[in-house]
Amino acid sequence: MPCRAREYVPSTAVTSPDGCVVGGKASSLRPPTISGQAELRGKVLETGRFGLYDHPMASGITVLDGGMGKELLRIGAPFQQPEWSALALLEDPAYVRKAHQNFVDAGAEVIIVNSYAVVPYHLGDERFESRGAELASLAAEIAREVADGADRPVAVAGSLPPLFGSYEPENFDPERAPGMWKTLVEAQADKVDLWLAETISSLDEYRTVAAAVADRPEPFWAAFTVTDDLPPDADPATWAQIRSAETIAETAAAVLATASNRPETVLFNCSHPERLEPALQQLGAALDGAPISIGAYANAFEPKEEGYASNGVILGHREDLTPAVYTEMAKRWASLGATVIGGCCGIRPDHIEALHREFGSD
Repeated sequence: MPCRAREYVPSTAVTSPDGCVVGGKASSLRPPTISGQAELRGKVLETGRFGLYDHPMASGITVLDGGMGKELLRIGAPFQQPEWSALALLEDPAYVRKAHQNFVDAGAEVIIVNSYAVVPYHLGDERFESRGAELASLAAEIAREVADGADRPVAVAGSLPPLFGSYEPENFDPERAPGMWKTLVEAQADKVDLWLAETISSLDEYRTVAAAVADRPEPFWAAFTVTDDLPPDADPATWAQIRSAETIAETAAAVLATASNRPETVLFNCSHPERLEPALQQLGAALDGAPISIGAYANAFEPKEEGYASNGVILGHREDLTPAVYTEMAKRWASLGATVIGGCCGIRPDHIEALHREFGSD
C-alpha cells in the first residue's frame, strides 16, 4: 500500500525504501502524553499565565507553528481567494487536521486555530453571519483534538484575526469590530488555552481586540505587523513602525496602558523577517522591564505589488528564506530577548523543525 501523499516527514523519521514513515526518533520534548495536556490546561487556567508551567524547551524558547494557509495549499487542500484558509473548513476539514499535525510533528509547542479567514472579509457578510460561529468552533475543535493527541503538551491559541483585511489599518471599523470578535471569542472559548490577536495594524485595532478578551480568564497575546517598505532615507538597522505608521514606542505604551488582561506576550508577525530585528530592539527598550514576554513569527512573502489586497491574490514565496536562513534570523531575535518564535505565511513545517532543533533540548 502506498503511503499518504504530501505528508510532512520530520528529518528524524525512519522511512522504508518506498518513502513511507515506519518509525522515528523519540521526541526531545516532554513526553507525558494526554495527561500532560490536562495538567498544562489546568495550570493555564489556574495561574492565568501560559509561561508559568515547567517549560519543555531547555532554551526557554516557546516554538509556535508556521503558516496555516500555505501549508493547506502545499498539502493539496481546497484553497483559493477570497476564502483563503477557510475554504478547507467549508469543503474538507480533514486537511486542517493534517496541517496542524504536520506542525506538531515538526516540534511546534503552540498551534494557532485556523480561524484567521473566518471573517466577513474572506467569507462575505452573509456567510459570516450564518456560519461564522460554526466554522470558528469547528476550527478550534480540530486544533484542540490535534493538541490533545500529541505525545507532549501542545497549547492551542485562539486566533483573533484582522477583520477588515491584513495590512489595511485604514479600513478598520471600530463600530463593527466588537460584534465580530465576540462571535469568534464565544465560538473558540471552551477549546483554547490562550488568545492570540494576529497581524494588528493599528493601535485602534489593538485596543478594540484587547477589550474583546478583557474579561476572559485565558492569557492574551498580541501580535503586531510592521511595515515592510522603508522610506528612502531610513536606516534599515533601526527603522520600524506598525502599518498605521505608529511607532514601536507608542505600541508599547498602549500595551502597558491595557487595564484588564494585559498581554503577557507581545509579538511581531506577518512581516518580512528582516524588519523584525529593529522592531524587537525597540519593543524591548520601550517595555522597560515590564513582566511581558516578546516574540516574533515572520512571513516568507515576496514583496507585494501596489494595490495588493489580502483576499484577492496568492503571493509567492522567497526562495532564499530556507529553514537554515530563517533559523539564523530567529537566533538574532532570541538574542534580543524573544522567547516565543514561530512562523507566519509561507513558513513550513521544515522551518519549524529547524527552530525546534535549534531551541530544543536534543
